[in-house]
Amino acid sequence: MAQQSAIEKLGYKQELKRSLSFWDLLIYGLIFMVPIAPFGIYGDVVTTSKGMVALAYLIGMVGMIFTALSYARMSEAFPIAGSVYAYAGKGINQYVGFVAGWSILLDYILVPALLYVVSAQALTGMVPGVPSWVWLVVFIVINTIINYFGIEFTAKANIVILIFELIVLALFIVIGIVAIAKGVNGAEFSFKPLYDPDYFSMHLVMSAVSIAVLSFLGFDAISTLSEETKGGVKSIGRATIASLLIVGVLFMVQTWIAALVFPDFNSFDDIGTAFYQVADIAGGGWLGNLTAIAIAIAWGIADALVAQAAISRVLYSMARDRKLPRFLAKVHPKYKTPYISTVIVAIISLIVGIAFISNVDVLSSFVNFGALTAFLFLHVSVFIHYIIKNKSRDYWNHFVLPLIGFVIIGYVWISLATQAKILGLSWLAIGIIIAIIFAVQKKDTSLDLH
Repeated sequence: MAQQSAIEKLGYKQELKRSLSFWDLLIYGLIFMVPIAPFGIYGDVVTTSKGMVALAYLIGMVGMIFTALSYARMSEAFPIAGSVYAYAGKGINQYVGFVAGWSILLDYILVPALLYVVSAQALTGMVPGVPSWVWLVVFIVINTIINYFGIEFTAKANIVILIFELIVLALFIVIGIVAIAKGVNGAEFSFKPLYDPDYFSMHLVMSAVSIAVLSFLGFDAISTLSEETKGGVKSIGRATIASLLIVGVLFMVQTWIAALVFPDFNSFDDIGTAFYQVADIAGGGWLGNLTAIAIAIAWGIADALVAQAAISRVLYSMARDRKLPRFLAKVHPKYKTPYISTVIVAIISLIVGIAFISNVDVLSSFVNFGALTAFLFLHVSVFIHYIIKNKSRDYWNHFVLPLIGFVIIGYVWISLATQAKILGLSWLAIGIIIAIIFAVQKKDTSLDLH
């Protein structure tokens, strides 16, 4: 009742079902970030970082932890669904909130499509007779059905898939360590994956971080479930930080081992399948195939499943505030899920997935820009809400920590590829124009776009 009362004080009704525990949230975060996420982008990160792949993931984890702290602060102040859209909107003002929400939409709406495309391509490589679009449709249908029937069903499916991912990861780590001990492929222990004086430069490493950060995207999705947790707002913050620490360490361990097993980062047969090549060398063809299948299932079903659940909650939140058409805020009478938003996300994922089936790099550029831009808005909202508006004297939590997070994320943002910034800024400009139209047309506290 306390959580319901907090929402009602902000002018909303408790419509979504509160059923998620801290452990459900933690598993949700782990699934969204995917403990084996580096499998899919390892080649790009290790070549860009000149072998210092573990360092890239370490810096990425630190930056995301500071961002998670800002999410925790804002979830305490505003325990509602909507993620950075709700936090910037309530913490600064509704127009800045819309622009922040517009930015995160670029991440959330396109992430499912990106995951489906990568997974479809992986399976197409193993089963050439089946077109990529067929796998795309299969993944989308499975995930839409699971999300339609409720977040509890989603949570149960998550557990099974997470266990499978961790088993595959454990196999790779053990076999990789044995391969290093035996000197397979010239492998030997060193700290070069963390720091190599022959290649190190901050610009080089941050360029790699701007790619590696894709593996961390999704921790913020936990905040979209604020109205469906029974543990209160504190559980949102704890689950977010805990999931980041766990996957951050796992990312560093697996990439460190991979870099040692295959030290010549410039000689991969194919950068897109670099990790599977490493696994093949370490344990044989069966391990290479297993890691490929694992990433297809992890990204195509597990990660895309929670991504679809997250964006449907953001659309629900924005539509509830009449910043998007009202029908997106409709909740299923029996399952208590934003079912129309869920179906809309599925349709968008299908269209975008087919359109970008051969352009994964362009799609991932959009995703990274949207997420990092939204994180910058988040850090600013903590400062304005607590220090400026509420005169907080807790400068450590409400100024210093958000400032550190802003600087780190800002550095990564600057290091994004030029193409990503051009495409992303174009999207952001559209959002700003829409926000200006809202401001001009506004006659009361909200604008009905329906």
